Parts: sequence; C-alpha cells; structure tokens
Amino acid sequence: MFSSRTNWSLTPNRLSELLRDRRACGLPILDLTESNPTRCDFTLDVEEILAPLHNPRALTYEPDPRGLRTAREAVAQYYTERGVCLDPDQIFLTASTSEAYSFVFRLLANPGDKILAPQPSYPLFDFLGALNDVEVIPYPLIYDDGWQVDLDALASRWDSRTRAALVVHPNNPTGSYIHERELARMIEKCHQSGAAIIADEVFADYAFGADVERVVTHAKNSEALTFTLSGLSKTSALPQMKLGWIVVSGPPELRAEAQARLEVIADTYLSVSAPVALAAPQWLSHRHAIQSQILERVQANLRKLDELLKPDLSVSRLKVEGGWYAILRVPSTRSDEDWAAESLTQAGVSVHPGHFYDFPSEGFLVLSLLPAQKVFEEAIRKIISIICAQS
Repeated sequence: MFSSRTNWSLTPNRLSELLRDRRACGLPILDLTESNPTRCDFTLDVEEILAPLHNPRALTYEPDPRGLRTAREAVAQYYTERGVCLDPDQIFLTASTSEAYSFVFRLLANPGDKILAPQPSYPLFDFLGALNDVEVIPYPLIYDDGWQVDLDALASRWDSRTRAALVVHPNNPTGSYIHERELARMIEKCHQSGAAIIADEVFADYAFGADVERVVTHAKNSEALTFTLSGLSKTSALPQMKLGWIVVSGPPELRAEAQARLEVIADTYLSVSAPVALAAPQWLSHRHAIQSQILERVQANLRKLDELLKPDLSVSRLKVEGGWYAILRVPSTRSDEDWAAESLTQAGVSVHPGHFYDFPSEGFLVLSLLPAQKVFEEAIRKIISIICAQS
C-alpha cells in the first residue's frame, strides 16, 4: 500500500525510550540536545515580533511564485549587509529550508541521480533524498587540528550522475566553514561535470571570530551554478514562523534557466503565506537583537566547557569555528550510545551520540551550546564525572 521511499523503521531507538521513561517518571532532564531557540530563555520583543502579523494587506491574495517582492527585497538587503549585491529576482521564498532542498533536488536531479553531502552532518539529507528519489552520497570531513573537506575523497565520489555537491556553511555539528580553496576545487569539479553547488547557510551568522580564508557567503559565487539556502529559523531564531529562501547565483545563462525552471516549481506549491511574507522585513531586522544574545550564550558556554575540560582529563573537545554545537572526544572503550545512555540514566543529562550525525567511528558526543549557562555547566560537570569514573 505504501511507497518504498517511506519504508523507514518507526521503532523508537534506545535513547528515545530512555527519555520517554524518564519523563514518565517525572525525573529531571538537563537537555544538551536542545536546538530550538524558542525554548532556551532568550529575551524577545513580543510586540515587535507579533505586530507585523496584523498587516491588513494579508487579507488580499497576491500570488507570486518567487514570493512577495517586499520580502525578497528584505532578504536581498540582508545579503547586501554581508557584502553581496543581489537582484530580488534571484531569490525564491519557501516555507522552510527543507522545502528549499526539495525544490532544488527536483530542479537538478532525475530519479537515481546523486547529490554529494558532507559526513558527519545533520541526519536530514538521506530523508530528503529518498523523498525526492535522489541518492545521497556522503563525502568525508576529516579532523586534523580543525575540520576540513577531504577533497580527494570528494573527487573520487564524483561521477556522471552527480548533479550537485552540498555544503553546510558552517556544518552542523562540526561548526566548520567552507574555505576558499575547498570551494575552488568544487567549482572545478562542477565545470568538468555540469553540476551545481547547494550551500546551506542557516548558521552562517554565528561565527566565532574572523577568518580571511573562509567563504563569506556562497551567494556571491558567479563561477558555478549555486543555490544558497537559509531562513528565519536560525537567522532570526524564529523557526515557528516557517520562512526560508533560495538564492540563485552563477553564470548568467545557467542562472536564468535555473530561475525560470525554479519559478514553475515554486508556482506549483505557492507555499509561503501572505502574513509571513509581509512580516519578513521586520523579522529579519529582529535578527540583530537575537543573534547577539545567542552568540553571547554559545561563546560563554564554550568558554565554560574549556575551563572544565582540564588537560589531564580523558575528555576533550574538538575545534569549532561557529554554529550552536560542540563535540566532545570521549574514550572509545564504550560506544557513543552507551556513553549517552549512561549520561541520561545516571545523571539525567541528554546528549547526542556521534552516530546520530554519522561520525565514522566511536568516541564522540555532540552537545548543544544553546541552553542557559547554569544548566549547561551543571550538565557538563556531570558528564565529566561519569566519563572519568569509567575511564
């Protein structure tokens, strides 16, 4: 009765069952998997956020496949502040970044074609690939005093059915940005094979310090057909408002054809609501206030983590350039899932094991840096105590 593309295992995993049981018993949980900024006690200007939803223009339906122009102009202004001049017609609004991925996958790939995606990374791409009949092929990120793309491995995975290389800038959870030399190699491969670049920049504004070798934004790429994805979910910390976008850039002829085809896809769905589109300019302006709070929080938690991780401990953290996460290197004497399970059952601390993000080996736990500082510190002290007692 059901399609093979939705033939997923729906059985709860071990950690989900442990969380469910703990909640059922009313036991406290220190959640270091939290990625929802609306649950992390940031200060919001409620009136500023909700006021634009009362715009009377929302009562008039003015469909535009690319999305309301005033909203696209606001997105273009966002990129102007990042040093890139865009025509609003290069921008397509979507209801989410996930929908943006689906639009681009449908635009570029026939059933069975391939998209290259980084590993480790957020476990979303396999699902999106399956739903769009696209095969997702991982290419490795390697760690050597910092994360980088394994460019030789990337090249070896490229073949005649490769339609795009996907980059996450910065990657979730490694917090690593794409550097200019990495982008240059990808552009070279795109030229050789007629492929495109898909750049997910939802965390791009959350960088820890400057880096002259870091790509500022893929939206400025004019050398290869490029689709840059972002949205309000992270940019303005408003995931509930459901607004994302695609920026199309690249050589003029390719870009024009891509935009014409993408317009037909977008016209088929017309997914962005008028109230959301009308509110988008004000919500994008809101990003300055909330981003400063988030950056202050995640950097303070990162400093506290470094303070608690003394050199003589069997726990350390990997370098991170930006984003909302940190990665602990833990003893591989036990599986990551065992460490996560023990952390939850013994101390009530919820963390993600590395395999959740497809780390290629054991020895890694992934922590959100978003929780309140007192919660984060208490949780880290408990994790360290458990690991050191077992090492």
